[in-house]
Amino acid sequence: MEQKAKKIGKFNIIDMIAVILILAVVVFAGIKLMNRGGGESGEAAMTKVTYTVKVEGVPSELYETCQAHLPSPLMASGALVGGQIESVEKTPYYVLGPDGEWVEDPEHVTLYFTATTETPSDEVMTTKVGDQEVRIGKKDYILKSEYIEFQGGTIVDVRWGE
Repeated sequence: MEQKAKKIGKFNIIDMIAVILILAVVVFAGIKLMNRGGGESGEAAMTKVTYTVKVEGVPSELYETCQAHLPSPLMASGALVGGQIESVEKTPYYVLGPDGEWVEDPEHVTLYFTATTETPSDEVMTTKVGDQEVRIGKKDYILKSEYIEFQGGTIVDVRWGE
């Protein structure tokens, strides 16, 4: 025996479900097209972020090696993250001597790396490079590029904009 769908006016229930599904697909496609079109015409404004990372107690010979590989693109988790290490500067590294005075360690130096990246302007309050936040005073920062990697760095300066 053939069952007939309940009739509501001129439409039965199956016709109503089909119309609702078609309308849902059209609305979904329209929303997707509107969002995609907005992203193409007006890209998000970007802010340049320049920050300095201090790494202490580095063997002296690594300074020249680092200079030979700069500028170097920033990486995190094995992927490029945008931005690069621009420069490196060295300063003496001091240790406590046997007489209680601070003396320069001839085998180690303190390196200051300057890196730049761009971040969306609406996210400047939480500047990130990869998964790491960039904030003045952040310790245990991992500075990593294609050829350079230092752990335990401290961010000593952050500048937003030019």
